[in-house]
Amino acid sequence: MEYIYAALLLHNSDVEITEDGITKILKAAGAKADKGRVKALISALSGVDIEEAMAQAQPAYAPVAMAPAAAPAQASAPAPEAAETEKKGKEEKTEEEEEEAEEKGMEGLSALFG
Repeated sequence: MEYIYAALLLHNSDVEITEDGITKILKAAGAKADKGRVKALISALSGVDIEEAMAQAQPAYAPVAMAPAAAPAQASAPAPEAAETEKKGKEEKTEEEEEEAEEKGMEGLSALFG
């Protein structure tokens, strides 16, 4: 992950992403740079539009805008067991949605280390 962060740091600084640049950043951070991994990263990033890749990955981590909620209709309160079961179902669905969004955002990165 530190290799990708080094590349992003160079990109955000408007500096060309090179083996030497990534190696220097990793050394400055106190990490040992593996030449093979640095070369693999440079190779994987060739031809990649980083701005576009970041824009595609961003929705996975962007906070969801809260829309004003409509006033709830008057209804009887559900039984405590039913409310608990419904809450667990929503939590599981939310976790699954988060995992799917994270997977979509990280799709291209697995090629860097595989």
